[in-house]
Amino acid sequence: MELVCPAGTPASLHAAVKAGADVVYCGFRDATNARNFPGLNFSRAELRDAVEHAHKHGVHVYLACNTYPQAGAEDIWQKAIDDAMAIGVDAIILADIGLLRYARDHHPDARLHLSVQASASNEEAIRFYHQEFGVRRVVLPRVLSLEEIRILNQRIAVETEVFAFGGMCVMAEGRCSLSSYATGESPNMNGVCSPAAHVHYEERGDRTVSRLGDFTINIYDSDEKVGYPTLCKGRFRAMDKTGYLFEEPTSLDVTAMLPELADAGVSALKIEGRQRGKAYISQVVSTFRASLDRIAMGRLEARSNLRMLSEGQSDTTGAYRRGWQ
Repeated sequence: MELVCPAGTPASLHAAVKAGADVVYCGFRDATNARNFPGLNFSRAELRDAVEHAHKHGVHVYLACNTYPQAGAEDIWQKAIDDAMAIGVDAIILADIGLLRYARDHHPDARLHLSVQASASNEEAIRFYHQEFGVRRVVLPRVLSLEEIRILNQRIAVETEVFAFGGMCVMAEGRCSLSSYATGESPNMNGVCSPAAHVHYEERGDRTVSRLGDFTINIYDSDEKVGYPTLCKGRFRAMDKTGYLFEEPTSLDVTAMLPELADAGVSALKIEGRQRGKAYISQVVSTFRASLDRIAMGRLEARSNLRMLSEGQSDTTGAYRRGWQ
C-alpha cells in the first residue's frame, strides 16, 4: 500500500520525504485547497522546488485542489490545475465536477484523484466519476466499515485510498453543515470546522464551558482536560442521556489493522495533517513506514507509539471496525 503523507510547508515536505513517504500531498497558497491557513501551503516556485526534491528521492507529489469554486472566480481554480500540470505534479486531487471536467478536457493525460471532499462512498457514484472524468483513485470517506471497503473494491475499477491516521471528520467530509450553521463559515473554504474567532471558553464555578459561536459544545469538570470545541465531538443531551452524540474526541489510527486493509484491496493510506509541524510529520510517517515494511517482510504484527500525538491522547479505528452510531 502506498503511504500518502501531508505537507503544509516545504520543511514538512522534506521531513515526509526523509521519513519514508511514497507520496506527499500539498496545496497552493490560495482558496483552491481546503487547508488555506495563514503561513501554510506553497507558492508556485516552492511547489516547483518541492516536486524536484521529491522526484529526486523517488517520491510522488499530489496537489490538492479540493475546494469548490466560487461563482465568477472559476479561473482561479482552473489556473491552479494548469500550473500544477506545468510544474509536473503526479496527480491532482479534485472534488468539484466542473473542475474535473476542465482537467479532463484541457489535460487529458493528467492523473485525477477524487477528493474525500466529494464524499463518494458507493459504487454508482464512484463509477460515475470514473466513466465521466477518468478518475483513477477515490479517497473514501471515514464512515465506511472495513467490510464495506472490501465489497466496494471488488466492484469498482479505480484505486481506493483510505485515511490511516489523524483527525476524524464524519460530516460529509469537510463540508459540515453543523459547523457552517454555528459559525456562518464554510469548513471547505476556510479550512477548519471551528475557526478560532468563533471559539470561546468561560468559567462557571469549578467547571469550564467551551462554546462554538452561540452553541455550548462541552462542559468540563475541574478534573477533566479541556479540549478544543468541535461540534461533532461535543457532549450533548438526547433521549435523557448526556454523552458524545456523534464522535468521541479521539484520533484515527489504523496501525493494528494494516494487514486487513491490504487484504481488502486498499491501494493507499492517507495521513491527515497538513496543518501540523515537521516534527509531527516525521514521527507519524516514520512509524507507518516501519509498520508497512514489517508487513512486507511477512511480520504481520503492527504496533503504534503515536497515542501522545492523538487528540485526547487516545485513538480509534473509527467506522472501520464498527457500525455507525
